[in-house]
Amino acid sequence: MVSSVSCPVPPEQRPQEEFVELSRSWFFTWPCQSQIDLDRALLISWLLISPVSVLVASGSWTLRHDPVRLCLAGGVAALVLPMLLLVRQWLGWSYVHKRLLSEQVEYEESGWYDGQVWEKPLAWRERDLLLAQHEVRPILGRLGRAMALVTGLMLGGASICQAL
Repeated sequence: MVSSVSCPVPPEQRPQEEFVELSRSWFFTWPCQSQIDLDRALLISWLLISPVSVLVASGSWTLRHDPVRLCLAGGVAALVLPMLLLVRQWLGWSYVHKRLLSEQVEYEESGWYDGQVWEKPLAWRERDLLLAQHEVRPILGRLGRAMALVTGLMLGGASICQAL
């Protein structure tokens, strides 16, 4: 950060620090590299939860005697976990994106009851804008495409399950 500017915002509440913290998190790095890495992580989470969802779906009397619909219903139900993971990632990255684009930084000095607002200097705004446009926006794009894919799979799978 610029050393000539006195910043009252605690370091852990600065938008750039929040970006770095999110970028270092194991969970939030899934969409950082490429769409393939994100898809692979989501596929692994789907494969891990699928046996559990098929087991739960086998509790249905009508599905128990129809193994094709049972597996399909379990597979569609297992897509809920990847979707929840995507929503959590979207919320984290969109929060940081909003903080980076803001001209002011809202922060708390010691608790929720003493919120303050600090105007970013121009140099900080420019740096934050570059981070938001060139680092966070592509991540949000990958997350949006993945959510659209999972939603399409859920709708398609549910439609096929109803058609059978």
